[in-house]
Amino acid sequence: MSRGGLLVVAGLALVLAGCATQGPEVVSESPASTGASIKDGAPLRTIHPDDVLDAVPRPDPILIVGNFSPYTVNGETYEVLDSFANYRERGIASWYGTKFDGQKTSNGEIFDLYSASAAHKTLPIPCYARVTNLANGRSMIVRVNDRGPFHSDRLIDLSYGAAVKLGFMEVGTAPVEVEVINLAGIDDRRNNPAGHYRYVQLGAFGSESAAQRLRIELAALVTSPIAVSPVETGSGRLYRVRIGPVAANDDILQLQQRLEASGYSGTQLLP
Repeated sequence: MSRGGLLVVAGLALVLAGCATQGPEVVSESPASTGASIKDGAPLRTIHPDDVLDAVPRPDPILIVGNFSPYTVNGETYEVLDSFANYRERGIASWYGTKFDGQKTSNGEIFDLYSASAAHKTLPIPCYARVTNLANGRSMIVRVNDRGPFHSDRLIDLSYGAAVKLGFMEVGTAPVEVEVINLAGIDDRRNNPAGHYRYVQLGAFGSESAAQRLRIELAALVTSPIAVSPVETGSGRLYRVRIGPVAANDDILQLQQRLEASGYSGTQLLP
């Protein structure tokens, strides 16, 4: 959960989330989470580890939303796994919180910093995983529904609540093992053409004039339609800058690469 980030020039990007005091950063593909300079961190209301409940695994369908593959962030291209069956890996976990609370995750769900959720770069989402803090032995189940963290040394980004539960919120990062919960009856609908992404988003701004300036800049670079559209979020109205619709996945990837080469990286993909 994200995630850039889950980029362009300062303030244009896909927002980089993560705890401001601890340093972890996450890029969220969520359009509503692309606010400009708000720092991330812990909420004013603190909680006890016992207040955070494990996510309850269920066989949710896997849609194209949040699972577009390949995708590019910060010049790196990632491919979402075909399957998460028997996935188990060790690495470093970080966490994210207030900056994204109430915003949409990569698959369109609402991020609740107190809930047991997580962001991962390549696992199909949504899925459920048991995360174990190897430093203290604490373990819990989280719902993976976001993209990130886009740092080479990070494996997973957990919600503030999950970091409290696992006992590493104050230090910011921890060595963990991530093991996906295997469930029967999951309907993988990623190959449904009706679910393909159609728009490329470069940013969302509190100022309409800033969004319009970016639109004018992009008009000299691409031939596809560029629109500025308002969206209401928990923190107020934002103005999204989107290119499209774009017909095919290959065209979207080429558009991302062209933008990246011109200094506009970390685009988001929207249905």
